[in-house]
Amino acid sequence: MTTNKYVLGWIDEMAAMTQPDKIVWIDGTEEQAEALRAEACSTGEITKLNEELLPNCYLHRTAVNDVARVEDRTFICTSKKEDAGNINNWMAPAECYAKLTKLYTGAMKGRTMYVIPYSMGIVGSPFAKYGIELTDSIYVVLNMLIMTRVGTNVLEALGESGDFIKGLHAKADINQENRYICHFPEDNTIWSVNSGYGGNVLLGKKCFALRIASYLGRKENWMAEHMLILGVEYPDGETKYICAAFPSACGKTNLAMLIPPEFYKKQGYKVWCVGDDIAWLRVGADGRLWAVNPENGFFGVAPGTNEGSNPNALYTTKRDTIFTNVVHNLDNNTVWWEGLDKNPPANAIDWKGNKWDYTKYNKADKSTCGAHPNSRFTASAINCPCLSKEFNNPAGVPVSAIVFGGRRAKTAPLVYQSTSWQNGAFVGSIMASETTAAAAGAVGVVRRDPMAMRPFVGYDMGDYWAHWLKMGTLIPNPPKIFHVNWFRTDDNGNFIWPGFGDNMRVLMWILARCEGKVEANITPIGYVPNAEDICVEGLKDVTLDTIKELLSVDVESWLADIDNIRAFYAQVGDRVPQAMYDELAALEARLNAAK
Repeated sequence: MTTNKYVLGWIDEMAAMTQPDKIVWIDGTEEQAEALRAEACSTGEITKLNEELLPNCYLHRTAVNDVARVEDRTFICTSKKEDAGNINNWMAPAECYAKLTKLYTGAMKGRTMYVIPYSMGIVGSPFAKYGIELTDSIYVVLNMLIMTRVGTNVLEALGESGDFIKGLHAKADINQENRYICHFPEDNTIWSVNSGYGGNVLLGKKCFALRIASYLGRKENWMAEHMLILGVEYPDGETKYICAAFPSACGKTNLAMLIPPEFYKKQGYKVWCVGDDIAWLRVGADGRLWAVNPENGFFGVAPGTNEGSNPNALYTTKRDTIFTNVVHNLDNNTVWWEGLDKNPPANAIDWKGNKWDYTKYNKADKSTCGAHPNSRFTASAINCPCLSKEFNNPAGVPVSAIVFGGRRAKTAPLVYQSTSWQNGAFVGSIMASETTAAAAGAVGVVRRDPMAMRPFVGYDMGDYWAHWLKMGTLIPNPPKIFHVNWFRTDDNGNFIWPGFGDNMRVLMWILARCEGKVEANITPIGYVPNAEDICVEGLKDVTLDTIKELLSVDVESWLADIDNIRAFYAQVGDRVPQAMYDELAALEARLNAAK
């Protein structure tokens, strides 16, 4: 399929180590994909579901010990430890290659090595980056066919160049003690062994599109971010685009596929999804920041996805989808998960492959779940009813606003705007979410997750912040930066803001600010809306006074947070830019002055 000596030499080297019985090149054709599905069904690797109710959909179960990303087994392997930073696990490249070579040696004996040439981004576009993943898993092949752009055109675009990301994955024996997901950014290489779970083995996703890409972005003056991209179409047909970063469990996919409230729908507003997870951002010829979603599908969490929370996501999964670790409804050969509806199947197999008795399900006990809490769907973006028509635009979309978000009970207001790009980068660096200890009813630990990138930066976090600051000097017309918090609670611990589709009301204020159409109040933390400028029309139980409460800045709560931020900066280490400390000191001074 190619004469590229770099590609062929590398494949020969990897095959000599892993010793597969045969090598199959993946060409991206439906004929080959269908043959692979049939083969995987014959071995029990996947199960075909009801063709009438869920056309071209399949069920897969991972090993019980292999159900999620493993941050403690994920390494950044740079020649200097300090380049990987204090937040990442580090191993010296030579040590890691030696350790993993022992695990890979003979790991594909009796198996087939599949060669997957894939593109992150539109093949041939300015954003595109190419990779080749070698794997012994048909499940991985079928997922990569959904999540990335796979085919011979990738090899044609690569030509004779050696500039591609080399990804090697072997299931080996799925031994969690020997499970490693290792990144060698200086070598454009990713090695993953002893896992079969998507987040660890679909190497185009977090491994390439964030960890390796963030490293490349710093080197090449662009950005790889853990961000959704959505477009708000106005009644006059103009569309404005927003990128937003949220830690897990903050409603990222729900926001990406937001359905406008009736009030906005009736006026002709629409919301379009460009991406739900990853954004690559470059400075355009017009001086604005432009974004693409480098992926071609959605790898979403199933539990909690339903007709109420995210009908667009649910509709997307109705065809051409691979479901992983969900309930198998034997009565009609479909799938189910907690939160899908109130009708759990009576005749069902759970995610472990055992008979499941829904009457024994206890919400407080995760071990009684039919679907694993991190069960997934891999679905084609093309099937999403709100997919943006710009999804396949090689130039991407121009970004008006960048939005950071966290889950804070009291500290952060519903929305505020940073005062500059530098201040906005600081706001991103202090992003955090709180866990609530339900049993005690107390607010738990604050976890800092800067730019929602804590597990995904492929180099030192301080250097990553410095790259953000540098990008601010390279974008003549930068987007404005905001922070939102949908999760503010009252004294009884109840959420005050309705969330979901009504989050659009906040997005509309954000876009109005970007266009200079509304004023705002300067506070110690940044610009906060006038309560009257957040539209509450059609909202039950949310009054102007409610909005005022949601927008209030709790000075004492912020001051209490300063030490936590300082401690986190110390953990990040010596490379935290001085500008971040300057921003922190200025914030503290403004808060003290406001007491």
